[in-house]
Amino acid sequence: MSTARGRRITSADVAREAGVSRATVSYVLNDKPGQAIPDATRRRVRDAAARLGYAPSATATALRRGRSDVVLGLLPDWPLGHALGRVVQEVTAAFARSGLTFVLHPDSRAVRPMGEVWKAITPVAVLAFDALTPAEAAAMRAAGVEVVVTLHSPVEQRPGELLQPQDPVGGLQARHLAPTHRRLGYAYPDDDRVAVFARPRLQGVRDVCTELGLPAPDVRTVPLQPRAAAEAVRSWLAADPPVTGICAYNDEVAMAVLTGARRLGVRVPEELAVVGVDDVPAAAVADPPLTTVVQDYRAIAEHHVRSVVAVLAGEPIPGAPVKDECRLEIRASA
Repeated sequence: MSTARGRRITSADVAREAGVSRATVSYVLNDKPGQAIPDATRRRVRDAAARLGYAPSATATALRRGRSDVVLGLLPDWPLGHALGRVVQEVTAAFARSGLTFVLHPDSRAVRPMGEVWKAITPVAVLAFDALTPAEAAAMRAAGVEVVVTLHSPVEQRPGELLQPQDPVGGLQARHLAPTHRRLGYAYPDDDRVAVFARPRLQGVRDVCTELGLPAPDVRTVPLQPRAAAEAVRSWLAADPPVTGICAYNDEVAMAVLTGARRLGVRVPEELAVVGVDDVPAAAVADPPLTTVVQDYRAIAEHHVRSVVAVLAGEPIPGAPVKDECRLEIRASA
């Protein structure tokens, strides 16, 4: 149903406008097969529906199909930055191309139980961007809601889990810096909410250092504050041997490192090379322009959607094409 001129428009209104029965309106608007309805009548019904602004009830459509077309995205308490915004845009578009409607809901457990959220929306599936409790996942599946959970650390994939590992991101940073730097540092964020990404990225740097026979990375937390960032840079350069290549959690942290270096008069990249992640718009105009890991947000989004569609079809979730999802954008900082 729709609302027009302060009241709800029903199929009965369309029937009166078109001069046909309600059954005929239902047959035409729902494209019910096997009905010998003249083309002229079909056009009259559709024209009447358009004039009145009628839209079928979502609840009735779901009942008729036996399921809704809504996929509920459960978003943890993460900062809403450039990367997450791009992923959400691409996921929404990819679901639309698959005939599904994506609805995103932020974490509200502190004020409203998770069960109330998904029961109110009645989705066909839930895409959780971080781990659910076993009880939450079991309750959804018991109600016939398919559940796909995204995991960001390299673990063994289980049914209903979508692997989106972050260690290759850190590994790509480290491999770029390792040929020309004896010791690497890792600029860790001071926001605990992003630890789900920061820890595996750091592990990727550690793994490459071990593989190449380099010392373990010197890890320092870098707040987005010039003075604190300068202290981190000072500590790296004072280490023995000095740290001269920095893998930063993301571009914001990397630009804080650049600011700290500039505050100390440290030349980048001659004395300190820096690599970020995400290729935010400001990365290209940083001083100097920031080398960064670019993630293919469309490929990531399509992988999420393929995984949900596969689960709805009773098929296993496909493996993540990690190698195709990130690359380096090399600029002056490294």
